[in-house]
Amino acid sequence: MLSSFWNELLASIEKRQKDVPILFSLLKQLRPMELTDKKIVLGCSNQGLKFFLERKAFEIEEAISQYAKRGLSVEFVILEQRKKAAPPPLLQFEPSINDLFVRAGLNAKYTFDNFAVSSSNQVAFAAAQAVTKNPGHSYNPLFLYGGVGVGKTHLAQAVAKKILQENGEKRIYFCPGDQFTNELIESIRERSTPKFRRKYRYLSLLVVDDVQFIAGKEMVQEEFFHTFNALASSGSQIILTSDRPPHEINGLADRLRSRFSGGLMVDIQSPDFELRCAILLIKAREKNIDVDIEAAKIIATNISDSRALEGVLLSLYTRTLGTKDRVDAETAESYFSEKVRGQANKISAADVIKTVCSYYKIRPSHLRGETRVSSIILPRQITMYILRKYLKIRLEEVAYHLKRKDHTTVIHAVDKINRLVAKDPFIKGEIDQLLKTLSLST
Repeated sequence: MLSSFWNELLASIEKRQKDVPILFSLLKQLRPMELTDKKIVLGCSNQGLKFFLERKAFEIEEAISQYAKRGLSVEFVILEQRKKAAPPPLLQFEPSINDLFVRAGLNAKYTFDNFAVSSSNQVAFAAAQAVTKNPGHSYNPLFLYGGVGVGKTHLAQAVAKKILQENGEKRIYFCPGDQFTNELIESIRERSTPKFRRKYRYLSLLVVDDVQFIAGKEMVQEEFFHTFNALASSGSQIILTSDRPPHEINGLADRLRSRFSGGLMVDIQSPDFELRCAILLIKAREKNIDVDIEAAKIIATNISDSRALEGVLLSLYTRTLGTKDRVDAETAESYFSEKVRGQANKISAADVIKTVCSYYKIRPSHLRGETRVSSIILPRQITMYILRKYLKIRLEEVAYHLKRKDHTTVIHAVDKINRLVAKDPFIKGEIDQLLKTLSLST
């Protein structure tokens, strides 16, 4: 009865939700565990999928309740993984899953379970999950692009590992773009091109990380074009990552650009504050470091690069050894205060004002004046933001330097720029450039 209810429900949702195939494909992966008058319990294959679906719980509950014609809450649980039967003895050798990962060029630390999901990457996460269930068909190629440290490599490897865990017979290979180039050049030099082609053209899944590195290399692109076609025509899955979308990769052959754009392209944005907190806590758990939640917030506020979070975490941990049993807010505050003082010792408010005016081609008198046009307001607010956040100047002093009557104007400016930095990559880029010029970048 439970199984038939779920199957009929999925059929009903599929008819009404053709415009959200990713979410529907994830629902198909769930296993109904329990159904009562008020609740349905659904089993998920891993923690990452559970976390993502919990953020969509309202939408899912609405769809289920509409079909059931009564209000049903949804609870997601993790399915227990079945233990594989031990292989018979007597000279039979079966490589471990870690052996398979190493052979495929995969890093054991990249999994769906330790991938933190937020609004900046949830579409990419859902697409990656869908690919594991129907490789070669759902989204082929899957093209993930975004800046440094946004999780492209993590997601691509998580897909490969999941598929390999499900079927150890799959031929899977993870290859950085520059490695593909180097191997091809070596095969030409050694006259072993057929061996190179056998390695790449008969895979079940090929992941090429930083594929932009093949651009501008005519012979490499020619070979990759034929490799891509051979894999696609045989139903093999292709996953590509890049720091930019295909149409922005200079020197990329048009026919490759067309094929890269023929699947699903997903832009992964820089992690927001909440995601940076989650990433930090995951890193801390992996390294058995106890971190106070307030300390995590302070770190995530001051560090925008997700890859730098781990380094800062380790630095703070070493400070607590022998003195404290956890990284607390006091330790984090002290660390960043020292860092800011060290960076800002030789920088004055006048230096910041001069740099901002030079960058935006305006006069200091404009910043200090009463002009309310947008071309002046934004640079003025950015100046307040830098003076307050990076030079740690008191609110009243910031107001004084910019001839504002009230320090509440500074509070408003700092809050506004904080919001813009989180959601507007263009503004964030401008501020990063100003900080770099001032030697204040974190």
